Formats: sequence, C-alpha cells, structure tokens
Amino acid sequence: MSQASPRPTTSTPKALADLADVFSWEWLHQPGLTRVSGVALASDAVCEGDLFVALSGSTRHGAEFAEGAIAAGAVALLTDPQGAALLSGVSTDFPIAVHPEPRSELGLLSQRIYDPGVSLPDVFSVTGTNGKTSVVFFLDAIARALHVPSAFSNTHERRIGDESVKTPLTTPEAPELQALLALAAERGVSVMAIEASAQAIQRQRLTGIISRVAGFTNLSHDHLEDYGDMESYFETKRQLFQPRLSQQAVISLESEWGRKMLEGCGVPAVSVGQPDQNPTWSVEVHGVDGAETVFALSGPEGTLSSSVRAVGDYMVRNAALALVMFIQAGYTVDALEKAVGLARGGIELIVPGRLEKVSRTSPIEVFVDAGRSPDAYQKTLETLANQSKGKMIVICGTSGNRDRTKRSAMGKIAARFADYLIVADDDPRKEDPAQIRADLLEGVKMTDTPYEEIPSQEEAIARAVTIAKPGDTVVWMGPGSQSYRDVGGVREPFSARTEALRALERSGYLESNQEEPS
Repeated sequence: MSQASPRPTTSTPKALADLADVFSWEWLHQPGLTRVSGVALASDAVCEGDLFVALSGSTRHGAEFAEGAIAAGAVALLTDPQGAALLSGVSTDFPIAVHPEPRSELGLLSQRIYDPGVSLPDVFSVTGTNGKTSVVFFLDAIARALHVPSAFSNTHERRIGDESVKTPLTTPEAPELQALLALAAERGVSVMAIEASAQAIQRQRLTGIISRVAGFTNLSHDHLEDYGDMESYFETKRQLFQPRLSQQAVISLESEWGRKMLEGCGVPAVSVGQPDQNPTWSVEVHGVDGAETVFALSGPEGTLSSSVRAVGDYMVRNAALALVMFIQAGYTVDALEKAVGLARGGIELIVPGRLEKVSRTSPIEVFVDAGRSPDAYQKTLETLANQSKGKMIVICGTSGNRDRTKRSAMGKIAARFADYLIVADDDPRKEDPAQIRADLLEGVKMTDTPYEEIPSQEEAIARAVTIAKPGDTVVWMGPGSQSYRDVGGVREPFSARTEALRALERSGYLESNQEEPS
C-alpha cells in the first residue's frame, strides 16, 4: 500500500495555469485559479492540495483511480490522452490537464512544485548491477565522518539526517525523489547519495537531477527480463553518465564493462581499480584483521589508507569508489584521511544485509546476504569460502517475476561453494515458487554437492543450523536485511535476521534474550 512520502514544509503552492504554460499542457477541464502544493502518482498517496498524475501502468491506468484521488484531496489531474478518455465521469469544474507523455514531465514538474527556496544538496548517484546499495551507505558514512550533513536513498531505506523512511522502490519515483531533495535542503543537508537503478534511469525518475558525481560499480547478468541482452542493459546504465544527468563520473574497472563505460562517458571521468588495470585510482588490500579489511587507495592527489568492517575485496572496492567520488567532488585526500583513515578507525559502517554476520557469539557463524544474481553469489560465497574454518552450508533462493535465465547459474555457483545446499523460497511475488526452486535446482544438479529442497524459509534456516557444527558457516543468500517477503503479490513481515537468531536459540547456540542485529 502506498502512502505519502516526506515532503518539504516551506514550498509554496503553485498556480496550475502557470505550470501548464511552462509544460505545454492542454486542458480537458480548465484550471481556473487552482493552486497545487504536491504531486502524487497513487491515489492512496494523495495529500490535500495535490496534483494527481494518472499514468498508464502495466495492468491498469492511473485514471481509473481518479475518484479515490479526488476524495483524498487532489485538486487537479494530469494524464495522457488514454487516461483522459477514462475521465468522462469527473465534473467539468475539476481541472484536468493532458500531455502526451506525463512521465517525461514529472521530475522538472515536481522540482518546481517542491522548490524549497534554498540550494539543493549535491547529489552523488550510483548505478551498476551489484554494490549500489553498499556504495550509497559508504557515501553517507564518509559524509558523516567529514561532519557534512547528509541524506541518502537506496534499496534499504531513505534517510535524512537521523530520520528513516522505508519505501518499496530501489529509486523513488520522481515526485518522491524531488520531495526528499527539497526536504533535505530545508534541513541543511549538503550531500545526498542516491542509488540509481536501471529502471529508474529508463523511466526518467532522475529527470531534473544533475549529479555532482555519478559512480559505476559493475555490470553482470541481471534484469534481462526487462532489457533482453547485456548491451541494452549497458546502454540504459550509460545514460547516467551523460551531461543531462551528471557533471562527472567515477568508473570502477571491477567488471569487463567498466572500461567500456569509461570510454562511453559523456562527462569527465576517472577510474578506480587494481594496479594492474592501470586505473586513475588504484586500490590494494593490505590484509584482514578479524572482521576488518585494511586497504590503500592511491592516485593523482595522494594515498589514503583506510579499512572497512567487512571481509572481502568487493566491499573494499565499494568503499574505494565512494572515496574517489568524494575526491572528484573536491574533498581532499588529507581531509578524508583525517575522517576515515586508519588512525581514525577506518570507515565505521556495517552494511546491512550485505555479507552481514547475524550470529553474534554463536560458535556457528550465520551470515545473511541480499545477493540475487550470479555475480553476487560468486563474490559473497567465494569470500566466505576463503575464511570459513569448517564446512559451509548455503541456503539458496531468489525473487520471482525476474530474469529466469540467471537462476540455473546461481544454483550452480551456490552448489560449487557449498558443502551442503538447501534450496528454499525467497521472494516469489506472483510467480509459482516451485518453478523458481526448479530453475535453481537445474544448476545445482550439474554438481555433486548434496542438497535438499525445503520451501519454507523458516524450516530451511532451522535445518541449516541443525546440520551445522561449531566452526561451520551458514550463509543465507537472498533476503539480506529485507523486512518483508512478497508472496502472491502480498507483502508480509519477514526477517531473515530474526529467523536465524531463533534457529540458533532453539539449537542452544544463543541465549534467547539476545536482540536482533540492528
């Protein structure tokens, strides 16, 4: 269910007629003296005084919900010709504007309506297949260490200062994003980090936002249900690195697509990678100390030594990308060294749901991870395999209504690293969960790894903990820190962290009064 997202409080209502002149709307019903104070795409997200924008959806048109939007307080409607044909029952006294492609207007329209009257924060945007969420967390952590007021928006949450808001999309729709930016500006935020999904770029949710710096993590097999092939997927991502959406870029050479992205940038760009890749900024891992990885970042402006609260080169690469983005935005290496250098304890952040240890003091280590692609499986499981002292039990699941072609590869990778594998449900959405498990098992059966199929997530983690012995590692791929699971299109509360703790408690490995990791 939708709900109104946080909005600025100092913006003033805008005359609908003036907006129509700016954006060249035609009128189905004239605007009169109507003024609007907000923008909503869902009828149950409407606030009093809103412009309800009715767009064509995958199964229904937003204009079908006009009555509910008006009842909720909408004072005007904007739609396309298809939507206009559905509004014959709306009173002629109610303003209705028509535009051939309303979605293309949303960013600039919302920006104008929510204008807080002060400068907006510098935006640092991040795209790629894997690592986006982590890089955004690192950007926020670095900003805080620099004592720079910050905000961020990623898959996990939206946060302005210390206020957190949960929302369902990796990148919010344009009205919500513009409202967040305006609210952040009101509260004195200087830097806002944004996770930019391919869908958000394609669906113009970032229109009107020009990032101070845009970062690229990597590209690997994912979302081909939307893009058909890797070239199309790449070209969608590449749009972020053009003058319409960013001023400069930092490109990781982690994947083979990095060099191609660097060459395809339409804005000034630098690269970050291993020394043998000849990057602008090179990153080298110097060692692992417990659950901390120490690294050095070297480039034209100098050398910075820091650390991350995680094991694995890929998390170091995410942190390095975030650091170079700050350098490109004008922050000095010296300032970053003083804020997050080794002498200051490195980057003090545990990324939620990304190779996150949730087992506390248990002699069996249990990790949850949000990886749902072959590349994510490879990186997470390889990292844990290299550090695990005993056997590794893997719980493997993935989302429904997503690219089926990647599932067999995911199952095969999981089986290759696991000593024992459990294939379970994860987030089936409206797809048959048995089909999802069958797709994963297709790859599992290409190996000799022992496995079993346990649909119930609760039973799967309980079984994994029962099989494990002290010194073994259990890794649960898929749910990460997600607070729900979507079954049949209905979101129900669910926490892999909580279920893992319960399983450890029931097996006697933890006291029952230990709290869930935060």
